Amino acid sequence: MYWPNCRMAVENGKAQAANFPFCTIEPNVGIVAVPDPRLSVLSDLSKSQRAVPASIELVDIAGLVKGASQGEGLGNKFLSNIREVDSILQVVRCFEDNDVVHVSGKVDPKADIDVINLELIFSDLDQIEKRMEKLKKGKAKDSQTKAKEETERSTLDKIQNALMDGKPARSVALTDLEKDAVKHLCLLTMKPIIYVANVAESDLAEPELNPHVKEVMNLAPELQSGVVTISAQVESELTELPYEERTEFLESLGVGESGLGNLIRATYSVLGLRTYFTSGEKETKAWTILAGMTAPQAAGVIHSDFEKGFIRAETVAYDDFVAAGSLAAARERGVLRSEGKDYIVQEGDVMLFRFNV
Repeated sequence: MYWPNCRMAVENGKAQAANFPFCTIEPNVGIVAVPDPRLSVLSDLSKSQRAVPASIELVDIAGLVKGASQGEGLGNKFLSNIREVDSILQVVRCFEDNDVVHVSGKVDPKADIDVINLELIFSDLDQIEKRMEKLKKGKAKDSQTKAKEETERSTLDKIQNALMDGKPARSVALTDLEKDAVKHLCLLTMKPIIYVANVAESDLAEPELNPHVKEVMNLAPELQSGVVTISAQVESELTELPYEERTEFLESLGVGESGLGNLIRATYSVLGLRTYFTSGEKETKAWTILAGMTAPQAAGVIHSDFEKGFIRAETVAYDDFVAAGSLAAARERGVLRSEGKDYIVQEGDVMLFRFNV
């Protein structure tokens, strides 16, 4: 989720940006390639015809203003566009510029964060109230359904109490059963959040010296959130440069990685995501999975038939693959393992799946 007057620049386009609130009406969707230097290394070693990075989808919606839940600004009608997302990113303005207006008239990161949090809480309270009313009107059902609804009702009571105290749903300690009971509501404050501190180009090398960034960093632990620093201005300029010139440009600013790269890494961390690779002459590809997934589940990310017909996975750690130079050499060295259905895929594994069709 992005704050007004900030734009998202990605390879397949840019969200509309203007120096006034609500220039974005319809959600903008950007598909972003996940930067990973390991991909090109594996591709070169396997002499692949192409390298395919993993990708994530970013949904850019209009920012909210104080009182949006009561219809201020354009209301909170945009929130329906992000109920299905896995994580919320709030871009928080941390730069001073008299030529760029702020919807509240001044730069105040804490106030901005408080406004968004409050509107998300109001939205969740509305969702819960509607659901509780529906549960009350439910007709008599079988004992199993009644038990599920009772679990949902008690869980919603817990969350509602926290929201009334100004705390997000994610702050409530819930069992796996309770989480499953309310998962269908897609509560916004249940989602992990990352605050994206948007700084001026001059602050990018040492963001910790920016008092606004300090304020965001101090708030993050209490709000159970992550923090990433970017310069939207720099990210926009990067998309205009040839790929080979981007590293040089970043180095001239005193940074080694784009803000988008930092943001993606933070997103992977907060969502518990991992990467494994498949590599051969046709292509080398990065695949995204959840931490703790087994080999069959990882195979299912490629195609459901791979999971259903899973036999085994020939697996080698990335470093061992690079040291060996090829899958065949890895096999000769004895570092290529045959893993079964219970194997938990590790970060950076290079895998070849065997399955029945």
